[in-house]
Formats: sequence, structure tokens, C-alpha cells
Amino acid sequence: MAYNPDIHHRRSIRLRNHDYATPGMYFLTLCTQHREPWLGQIVDGKFDPTEDGKIAIAVWQSIPQRFPNMRLDAFVAMPNHVHGILEIVDESPGAGREISVGTGREISVGAGRGDPAPTMTVGNGVAYFKYQTTKIINQKSGQSGRRIWQRNYWERVVRNDDELTNFRHYIITNPQRWDYDRLNPNPQLRSRQR
Repeated sequence: MAYNPDIHHRRSIRLRNHDYATPGMYFLTLCTQHREPWLGQIVDGKFDPTEDGKIAIAVWQSIPQRFPNMRLDAFVAMPNHVHGILEIVDESPGAGREISVGTGREISVGAGRGDPAPTMTVGNGVAYFKYQTTKIINQKSGQSGRRIWQRNYWERVVRNDDELTNFRHYIITNPQRWDYDRLNPNPQLRSRQR
């Protein structure tokens, strides 16, 4: 089907006029393609990851190595989605740095040339996470082109300490609430919550 702007429009979920490189906390939810539960399963209220789920967790944990201006807060992987809080910190002034994953070697960016450090946004962190998990999982399985994640993601700018506390609690307790989660693909469990 050819592109038709009347039916193929995508409404942005981002805040208008918000700079997503601004230091702050961001609550994120990323869903697997077609919400397939390939990341793992919930057993007795705890997440039990598959090998692919372990890859996703490891890539999430590597984000600060790739982006020195990003810090990780609460995180949980679920069968078909992940929730995490990503913090953008102010790394100015001065040159940025990039760490080569696996070697621990730092490479200076812009040092001595007066070039500013590269601006890294929430979208850069999410794109890195999606790209790396997809690449590693497809290489491991000998496939290419398999989509692992839905095209977009949900985010919320954390506005105050109360919201941060609530999001952390939501993330930490998410596996215990799986039976009632709207992202749970099991219709029998979803119908029980009504």
C-alpha cells in the first residue's frame, strides 16, 4: 500500500517544545513487536528472562557506557515490554567522551578543538537500546530483518519527587501485577480485572 497522509499519519506523543536533551528524569515504556512475549515470563510474581530477555537487560544496562550524560534509575523487563527511568544529566562544559563497549577505552570527542560535546537525547538512548537488542538477537538467531520492538515508545517527563517515587514503585511492583496488566496478552487474566 502506498503512503497516504490521510490514513498514515502518526500523532507525536512527545511534549511540544520540550527539549529531550534537557537534564531530567524520563519514565519510558517500550513494547515488543506485536506485543509478543519473547522477553521471558512471570513466575510467582518474578520475571524469568529468556536469553533474548537477558540481552535486552544487558543492553539497557550498557546505555551509560555509550552515553555518558545518561544515568539509569529503576528498570524492569516484562514478557512483552520494558519500563525504565532514564536520567539526562548535565555534562557541560567541556568535551564529551565515548566509551568503546567491551574495551573500557575512552575516546575523547571534541577535546582540544573547541568542539562541543555531542548532544544526546532520550530518543538517542532509546534508539541505541532498540538497535543493539535487535542486532544482537538477530545475529544470535541467524536472522536478519526481524523486528523486535514496536516503532514508537511511551515516555513521560518526571516532574517532581512524588512522581519519581510513584514511577519507581510502579516499575518495581510490575511483575506482581502481571495478571492485571493491560499489556498481558492472556485474555482470561485480563477479563478477571473487570
